[in-house]
Amino acid sequence: MSSKRKPSMGRQKIEIKRIEKQNARQVAFSKRRVGLFKKASELCTLCAAETAVIVFSPAGKSYSFGHPSIDTVVDRYLSGGNYASQNVNGIHPHVRAHVGELNRQYTKALNELEAEKKRGMELKKVRRDSRNQHWWEKPIEELGLQELEQLKAAMDKLKVNVADRADELLIKDSHFMPTADPIGTSSTIQHGYPFEPNPNYLHTSVVPNHGYGYGFGFGRPGPS
Repeated sequence: MSSKRKPSMGRQKIEIKRIEKQNARQVAFSKRRVGLFKKASELCTLCAAETAVIVFSPAGKSYSFGHPSIDTVVDRYLSGGNYASQNVNGIHPHVRAHVGELNRQYTKALNELEAEKKRGMELKKVRRDSRNQHWWEKPIEELGLQELEQLKAAMDKLKVNVADRADELLIKDSHFMPTADPIGTSSTIQHGYPFEPNPNYLHTSVVPNHGYGYGFGFGRPGPS
């Protein structure tokens, strides 16, 4: 027996009610106002309609959109629809064409703005995902216990590798270091070890123990 499929967020009906939080209400007003003006502009462009939209924000600030203009549409409405129509159609036909072009440009700009907003959100998501993949680049304070243990083990291994490599270079260089001739012996130059390499020398001098606050390319240095 097949279970009933749970509807997605796109299919769920959103309850229309007053938004209680003032900041959220102001943001919703700004977004809905832009969408309302966009629809009015599309109506004017597609249907050659004369439209006027006036809205007031929760703070009392007024916003308006009109084609060919707010005054023209309001005057036509108040006069019964005759005077303003004759005035626009007969006296200012070039104004209608110009405003229509502006409306098309306005709609295009709004579409480009929405596309750029979506692109910006995608870039933020990519950066967030990339940062999550390279957890060792986070500040030390943001790492968890497991991440700190992995970082410590990696730094211990790096420290051992550095010390071993320094030992190799020191032994290699010692083959080319001549010894001093003792008094009264032959003047023939002898090559060999002028001293016995101290295996603890590099661990105490060349690679001092600084704890786990240094970088070596892992994480960020901790506070001194």
